[in-house]
Amino acid sequence: MSASVLFDAQGPRGRALSVVGNIVATVAVLAGLVWLASVLYAKGQFSASLWQNAVSAEAWQSYYLPGLQNTLRSALFATVGSVLFGILFGIGRLSQIRPVRWVSGVVVEFFRAVPVLLMMIFFYMFFSAQAQWIADRPFAAVVVALVLYNGSVIAELVRSGVGNLPKGQGEAGLAVGLTPAQTLRSIQLPQALVAMLPAMVSQLVVVLKDSALGQFILYSELLRSAQILSSREQNPLQALVVVAIVFIIINWLLTVVAHRLARLLSSRTAGATVEGTGIGNPTAVAGGPVGGGPGPGAGGAVV
Repeated sequence: MSASVLFDAQGPRGRALSVVGNIVATVAVLAGLVWLASVLYAKGQFSASLWQNAVSAEAWQSYYLPGLQNTLRSALFATVGSVLFGILFGIGRLSQIRPVRWVSGVVVEFFRAVPVLLMMIFFYMFFSAQAQWIADRPFAAVVVALVLYNGSVIAELVRSGVGNLPKGQGEAGLAVGLTPAQTLRSIQLPQALVAMLPAMVSQLVVVLKDSALGQFILYSELLRSAQILSSREQNPLQALVVVAIVFIIINWLLTVVAHRLARLLSSRTAGATVEGTGIGNPTAVAGGPVGGGPGPGAGGAVV
């Protein structure tokens, strides 16, 4: 929907006020940045030694790269687990078998509602008390928490992706003699996964950012490694700036991949291919109800 439909076009006075407001806001932001820079300069935060220690070869070899490796490792395991979890419970939410649909809906909605940090702390304490055979308990807690949360989001992406397909996709499968379950597995689910692939890639940004919460349970990811470095060198601002730049670059690359996938796959599925729409609210992709059964075009799928 175009912006002209959502908002009335501004008149001459409105455009003039917008220009004045933009200029005032820009000046205020620049003034704030200048004031912040002056405060940091007065406190010696622009000292060359502080920045040199933050970007030295030793800092990268001993802190940033090991931390980044742990961040990517947890994100990789969490991504694989989230996709498997999401496909399984996404299909469960499409089932016409009421108990299966109900259990899948409860599981998905519960783990979408629980904060990721709370789950990390819970599983870390649980593994420490009941599963001491796990060698790297912080890593296990981070991965399990990320899988449960992001897998629930992907489950909604799968459900909404199937619901977003034209109704004729399911009807065509039934017309050639396929059962509803075969229609779902062979026709609808592959197209839904293709349509939702860019959104799933965008979800990796959430996985990467949420992995930084592992610092609270002593997981040696990138942010915690930077905190250890800053404690030794007394340069928290500089170390955090380096970490922020690394995260921005990685997340920007993932966003570019999602954008290109959306353009590449837009003609390869009957469903609407989106980049990140519905990441926070996956049902926005299909417009289907969160707690309902099979969406329109589900073809009466039976699991």
